Amino acid sequence: MTYPSGNDFLRESVLSASPAQLVTMLYDRLLLDLARAEDAQLSGSWAAASANLLHAQDVVAELSSSLDVTAWKGGPDLLAIYAYLTKQLIAANVGHDVALTRECASLLGPLRWAWLAAAQNLTSATEATGGQSIAVVA
Repeated sequence: MTYPSGNDFLRESVLSASPAQLVTMLYDRLLLDLARAEDAQLSGSWAAASANLLHAQDVVAELSSSLDVTAWKGGPDLLAIYAYLTKQLIAANVGHDVALTRECASLLGPLRWAWLAAAQNLTSATEATGGQSIAVVA
């Protein structure tokens, strides 16, 4: 008998996730990247810090590109936050600035919890409607 690898589990998790759950997963990875970058910055491991900050920028770019700013009134504001985060992540990387890395994490924490709550509410609403899907704005 063969057992699925960690990559198989991750792939299945992504494929079976709702759009709101996918956004939450992106935020989780983004916060992990920032925690790893901060640890690397504090230990002077600049190559590791840079790799994590660059990946964090990639995640923010994905969040930005998937955001439909016309779908809800907060869309343009969220896009502006993503643009600000991108600028700060670049500055944190170029300037080896752990304070900027921490600032980004502090901005993202509440957003991550908001998306988690939205994902849970949508899951509950979908179950209440007998499995009918509900549109999600990412």
